[in-house]
Amino acid sequence: MLCWIMLRFMPFWLKTKNKQMMFGMKYYALILLCWLTALTAQAQERPKFSPEKFEADMEAFITREAKLTEQEAAKYFPLLREMHQKQRTIYTRMRKISTETGTDEQACAKAVRECDRLNIELREIEQRYHEKMLRVVPACKVYAAIAAESRFHRQMMRGWGKGPGGPGGPDGPGGPNGKPKDRRR
Repeated sequence: MLCWIMLRFMPFWLKTKNKQMMFGMKYYALILLCWLTALTAQAQERPKFSPEKFEADMEAFITREAKLTEQEAAKYFPLLREMHQKQRTIYTRMRKISTETGTDEQACAKAVRECDRLNIELREIEQRYHEKMLRVVPACKVYAAIAAESRFHRQMMRGWGKGPGGPGGPDGPGGPNGKPKDRRR
């Protein structure tokens, strides 16, 4: 449609001697082009985040990368989910501290100390659950699963705004569901 409008008025632009009118037409054509671009960009809906899909993708990626058997995965992932649930409560408390902190020195010092304490608590939870995982899955596979989870999160963050199918996106090349990137080059 835009091409038709431009072709329709192109002879008019070429024949006109009035520079001001020619500028005005170009101005309106530019406004129309910007409006149509914004309209098409708005029409492209981004997929909504689904925690269930994210967790399923993560589990599939970890299973594939760490080469977990079905029996090992059945023992490993309930512990991982339980650990993440406990960590989520601490992350929520940390977020609450960051939003409620005042601007005076005492409040900031208290917030720093509380965040440090919560970070230590996070690491202690992680350590306890790693010990539980080591009891049910071989150590090499636990180590590979921890590394795979870290890679999964990095790749998802890298492709967060790119959507499905984009490079680094969840289904694109280098994404957790696509072929992993070779970083040795």
